[in-house]
Amino acid sequence: MNLTPILLHFFSTKRLILLPALLLIIPNVCATDTPETPFERDSFVIGRVSDNPKKHFKTLKPLADYLAVNLHQYGIKKGNVIFAKDNQQMRQYIEQGKVDLVSETAFSATILSQTDHAEVILRRWKKGVANYCTLIFARKDSGINSLADLVDKTIAFQDPGSTSAFFIPSATLIRNGFELYPLKSIRDKPPKGKIGYVFANSEINISAWVNNNIVDAGAFSNLNWENPKDMPDTFKQSLSVFYESEHFPRGVELIRSNIDPRIKQAVTNLLLNADQTPKGQEALLAHQETKKYEPLSEQDSIMVITKALQEIVSNQL
Repeated sequence: MNLTPILLHFFSTKRLILLPALLLIIPNVCATDTPETPFERDSFVIGRVSDNPKKHFKTLKPLADYLAVNLHQYGIKKGNVIFAKDNQQMRQYIEQGKVDLVSETAFSATILSQTDHAEVILRRWKKGVANYCTLIFARKDSGINSLADLVDKTIAFQDPGSTSAFFIPSATLIRNGFELYPLKSIRDKPPKGKIGYVFANSEINISAWVNNNIVDAGAFSNLNWENPKDMPDTFKQSLSVFYESEHFPRGVELIRSNIDPRIKQAVTNLLLNADQTPKGQEALLAHQETKKYEPLSEQDSIMVITKALQEIVSNQL
């Protein structure tokens, strides 16, 4: 018997049966070679609260680009920067998913993380400095040697958005039982038993007003105290520091809480190791001469203190 027609028919029938099975198997085999789940958009966005977007865009765009280049596997093709007029608007951007990473002060970070949409991940060594503190000072011949001596006197802060020259000193005074009173003019006096405060709008104004007896005391950071542009040597000779606060992070990074955990880890690792690569160092240098990043969490003791002080200011001023 000639079996050739029968065998040909058998194998042609088997091919028809096996092909669908092969088609089902092939996608499973290739699945491990497919890219990671794409990001919800093709850009990674860094946000900042700023009244000078043009200036800060130049400092943040290189960092956004550096991160984007190293996040291609998640479908990210470019880095962008977005600015908000205040913390409230930035918090809305985070909640809406418009911002992925935020570079801010420790006090602003506590405000932005209040709704659980953002979390602190890193400390930033801004301009090469990890921490800073607030100094409160007066003239040596003023008779002011303690916080209690400020009662019925006037202290100058920088502006309502300053961490070291408003949030920290005002919260410190309130925490120690003193009542602050806003003055409309440097010529006004506070009510009996209270401490009056005014905004000088710049560090050099604070030091000049204290030196020239326009106000009784001033407050800004230890970095300002050591900077001749903010505290000229001729002023420093007649002034003395009578209070020094805890040391706070110079800057912190927050990340959007609902971001893909893989991207969160990747961004954290990229920032932690940025100072180890030429491209990373370039991005850090552009970002206000950042020296490096190091781990920091919302549970860190200094962040707990920061949050407590921020709540004091928010509730009482």
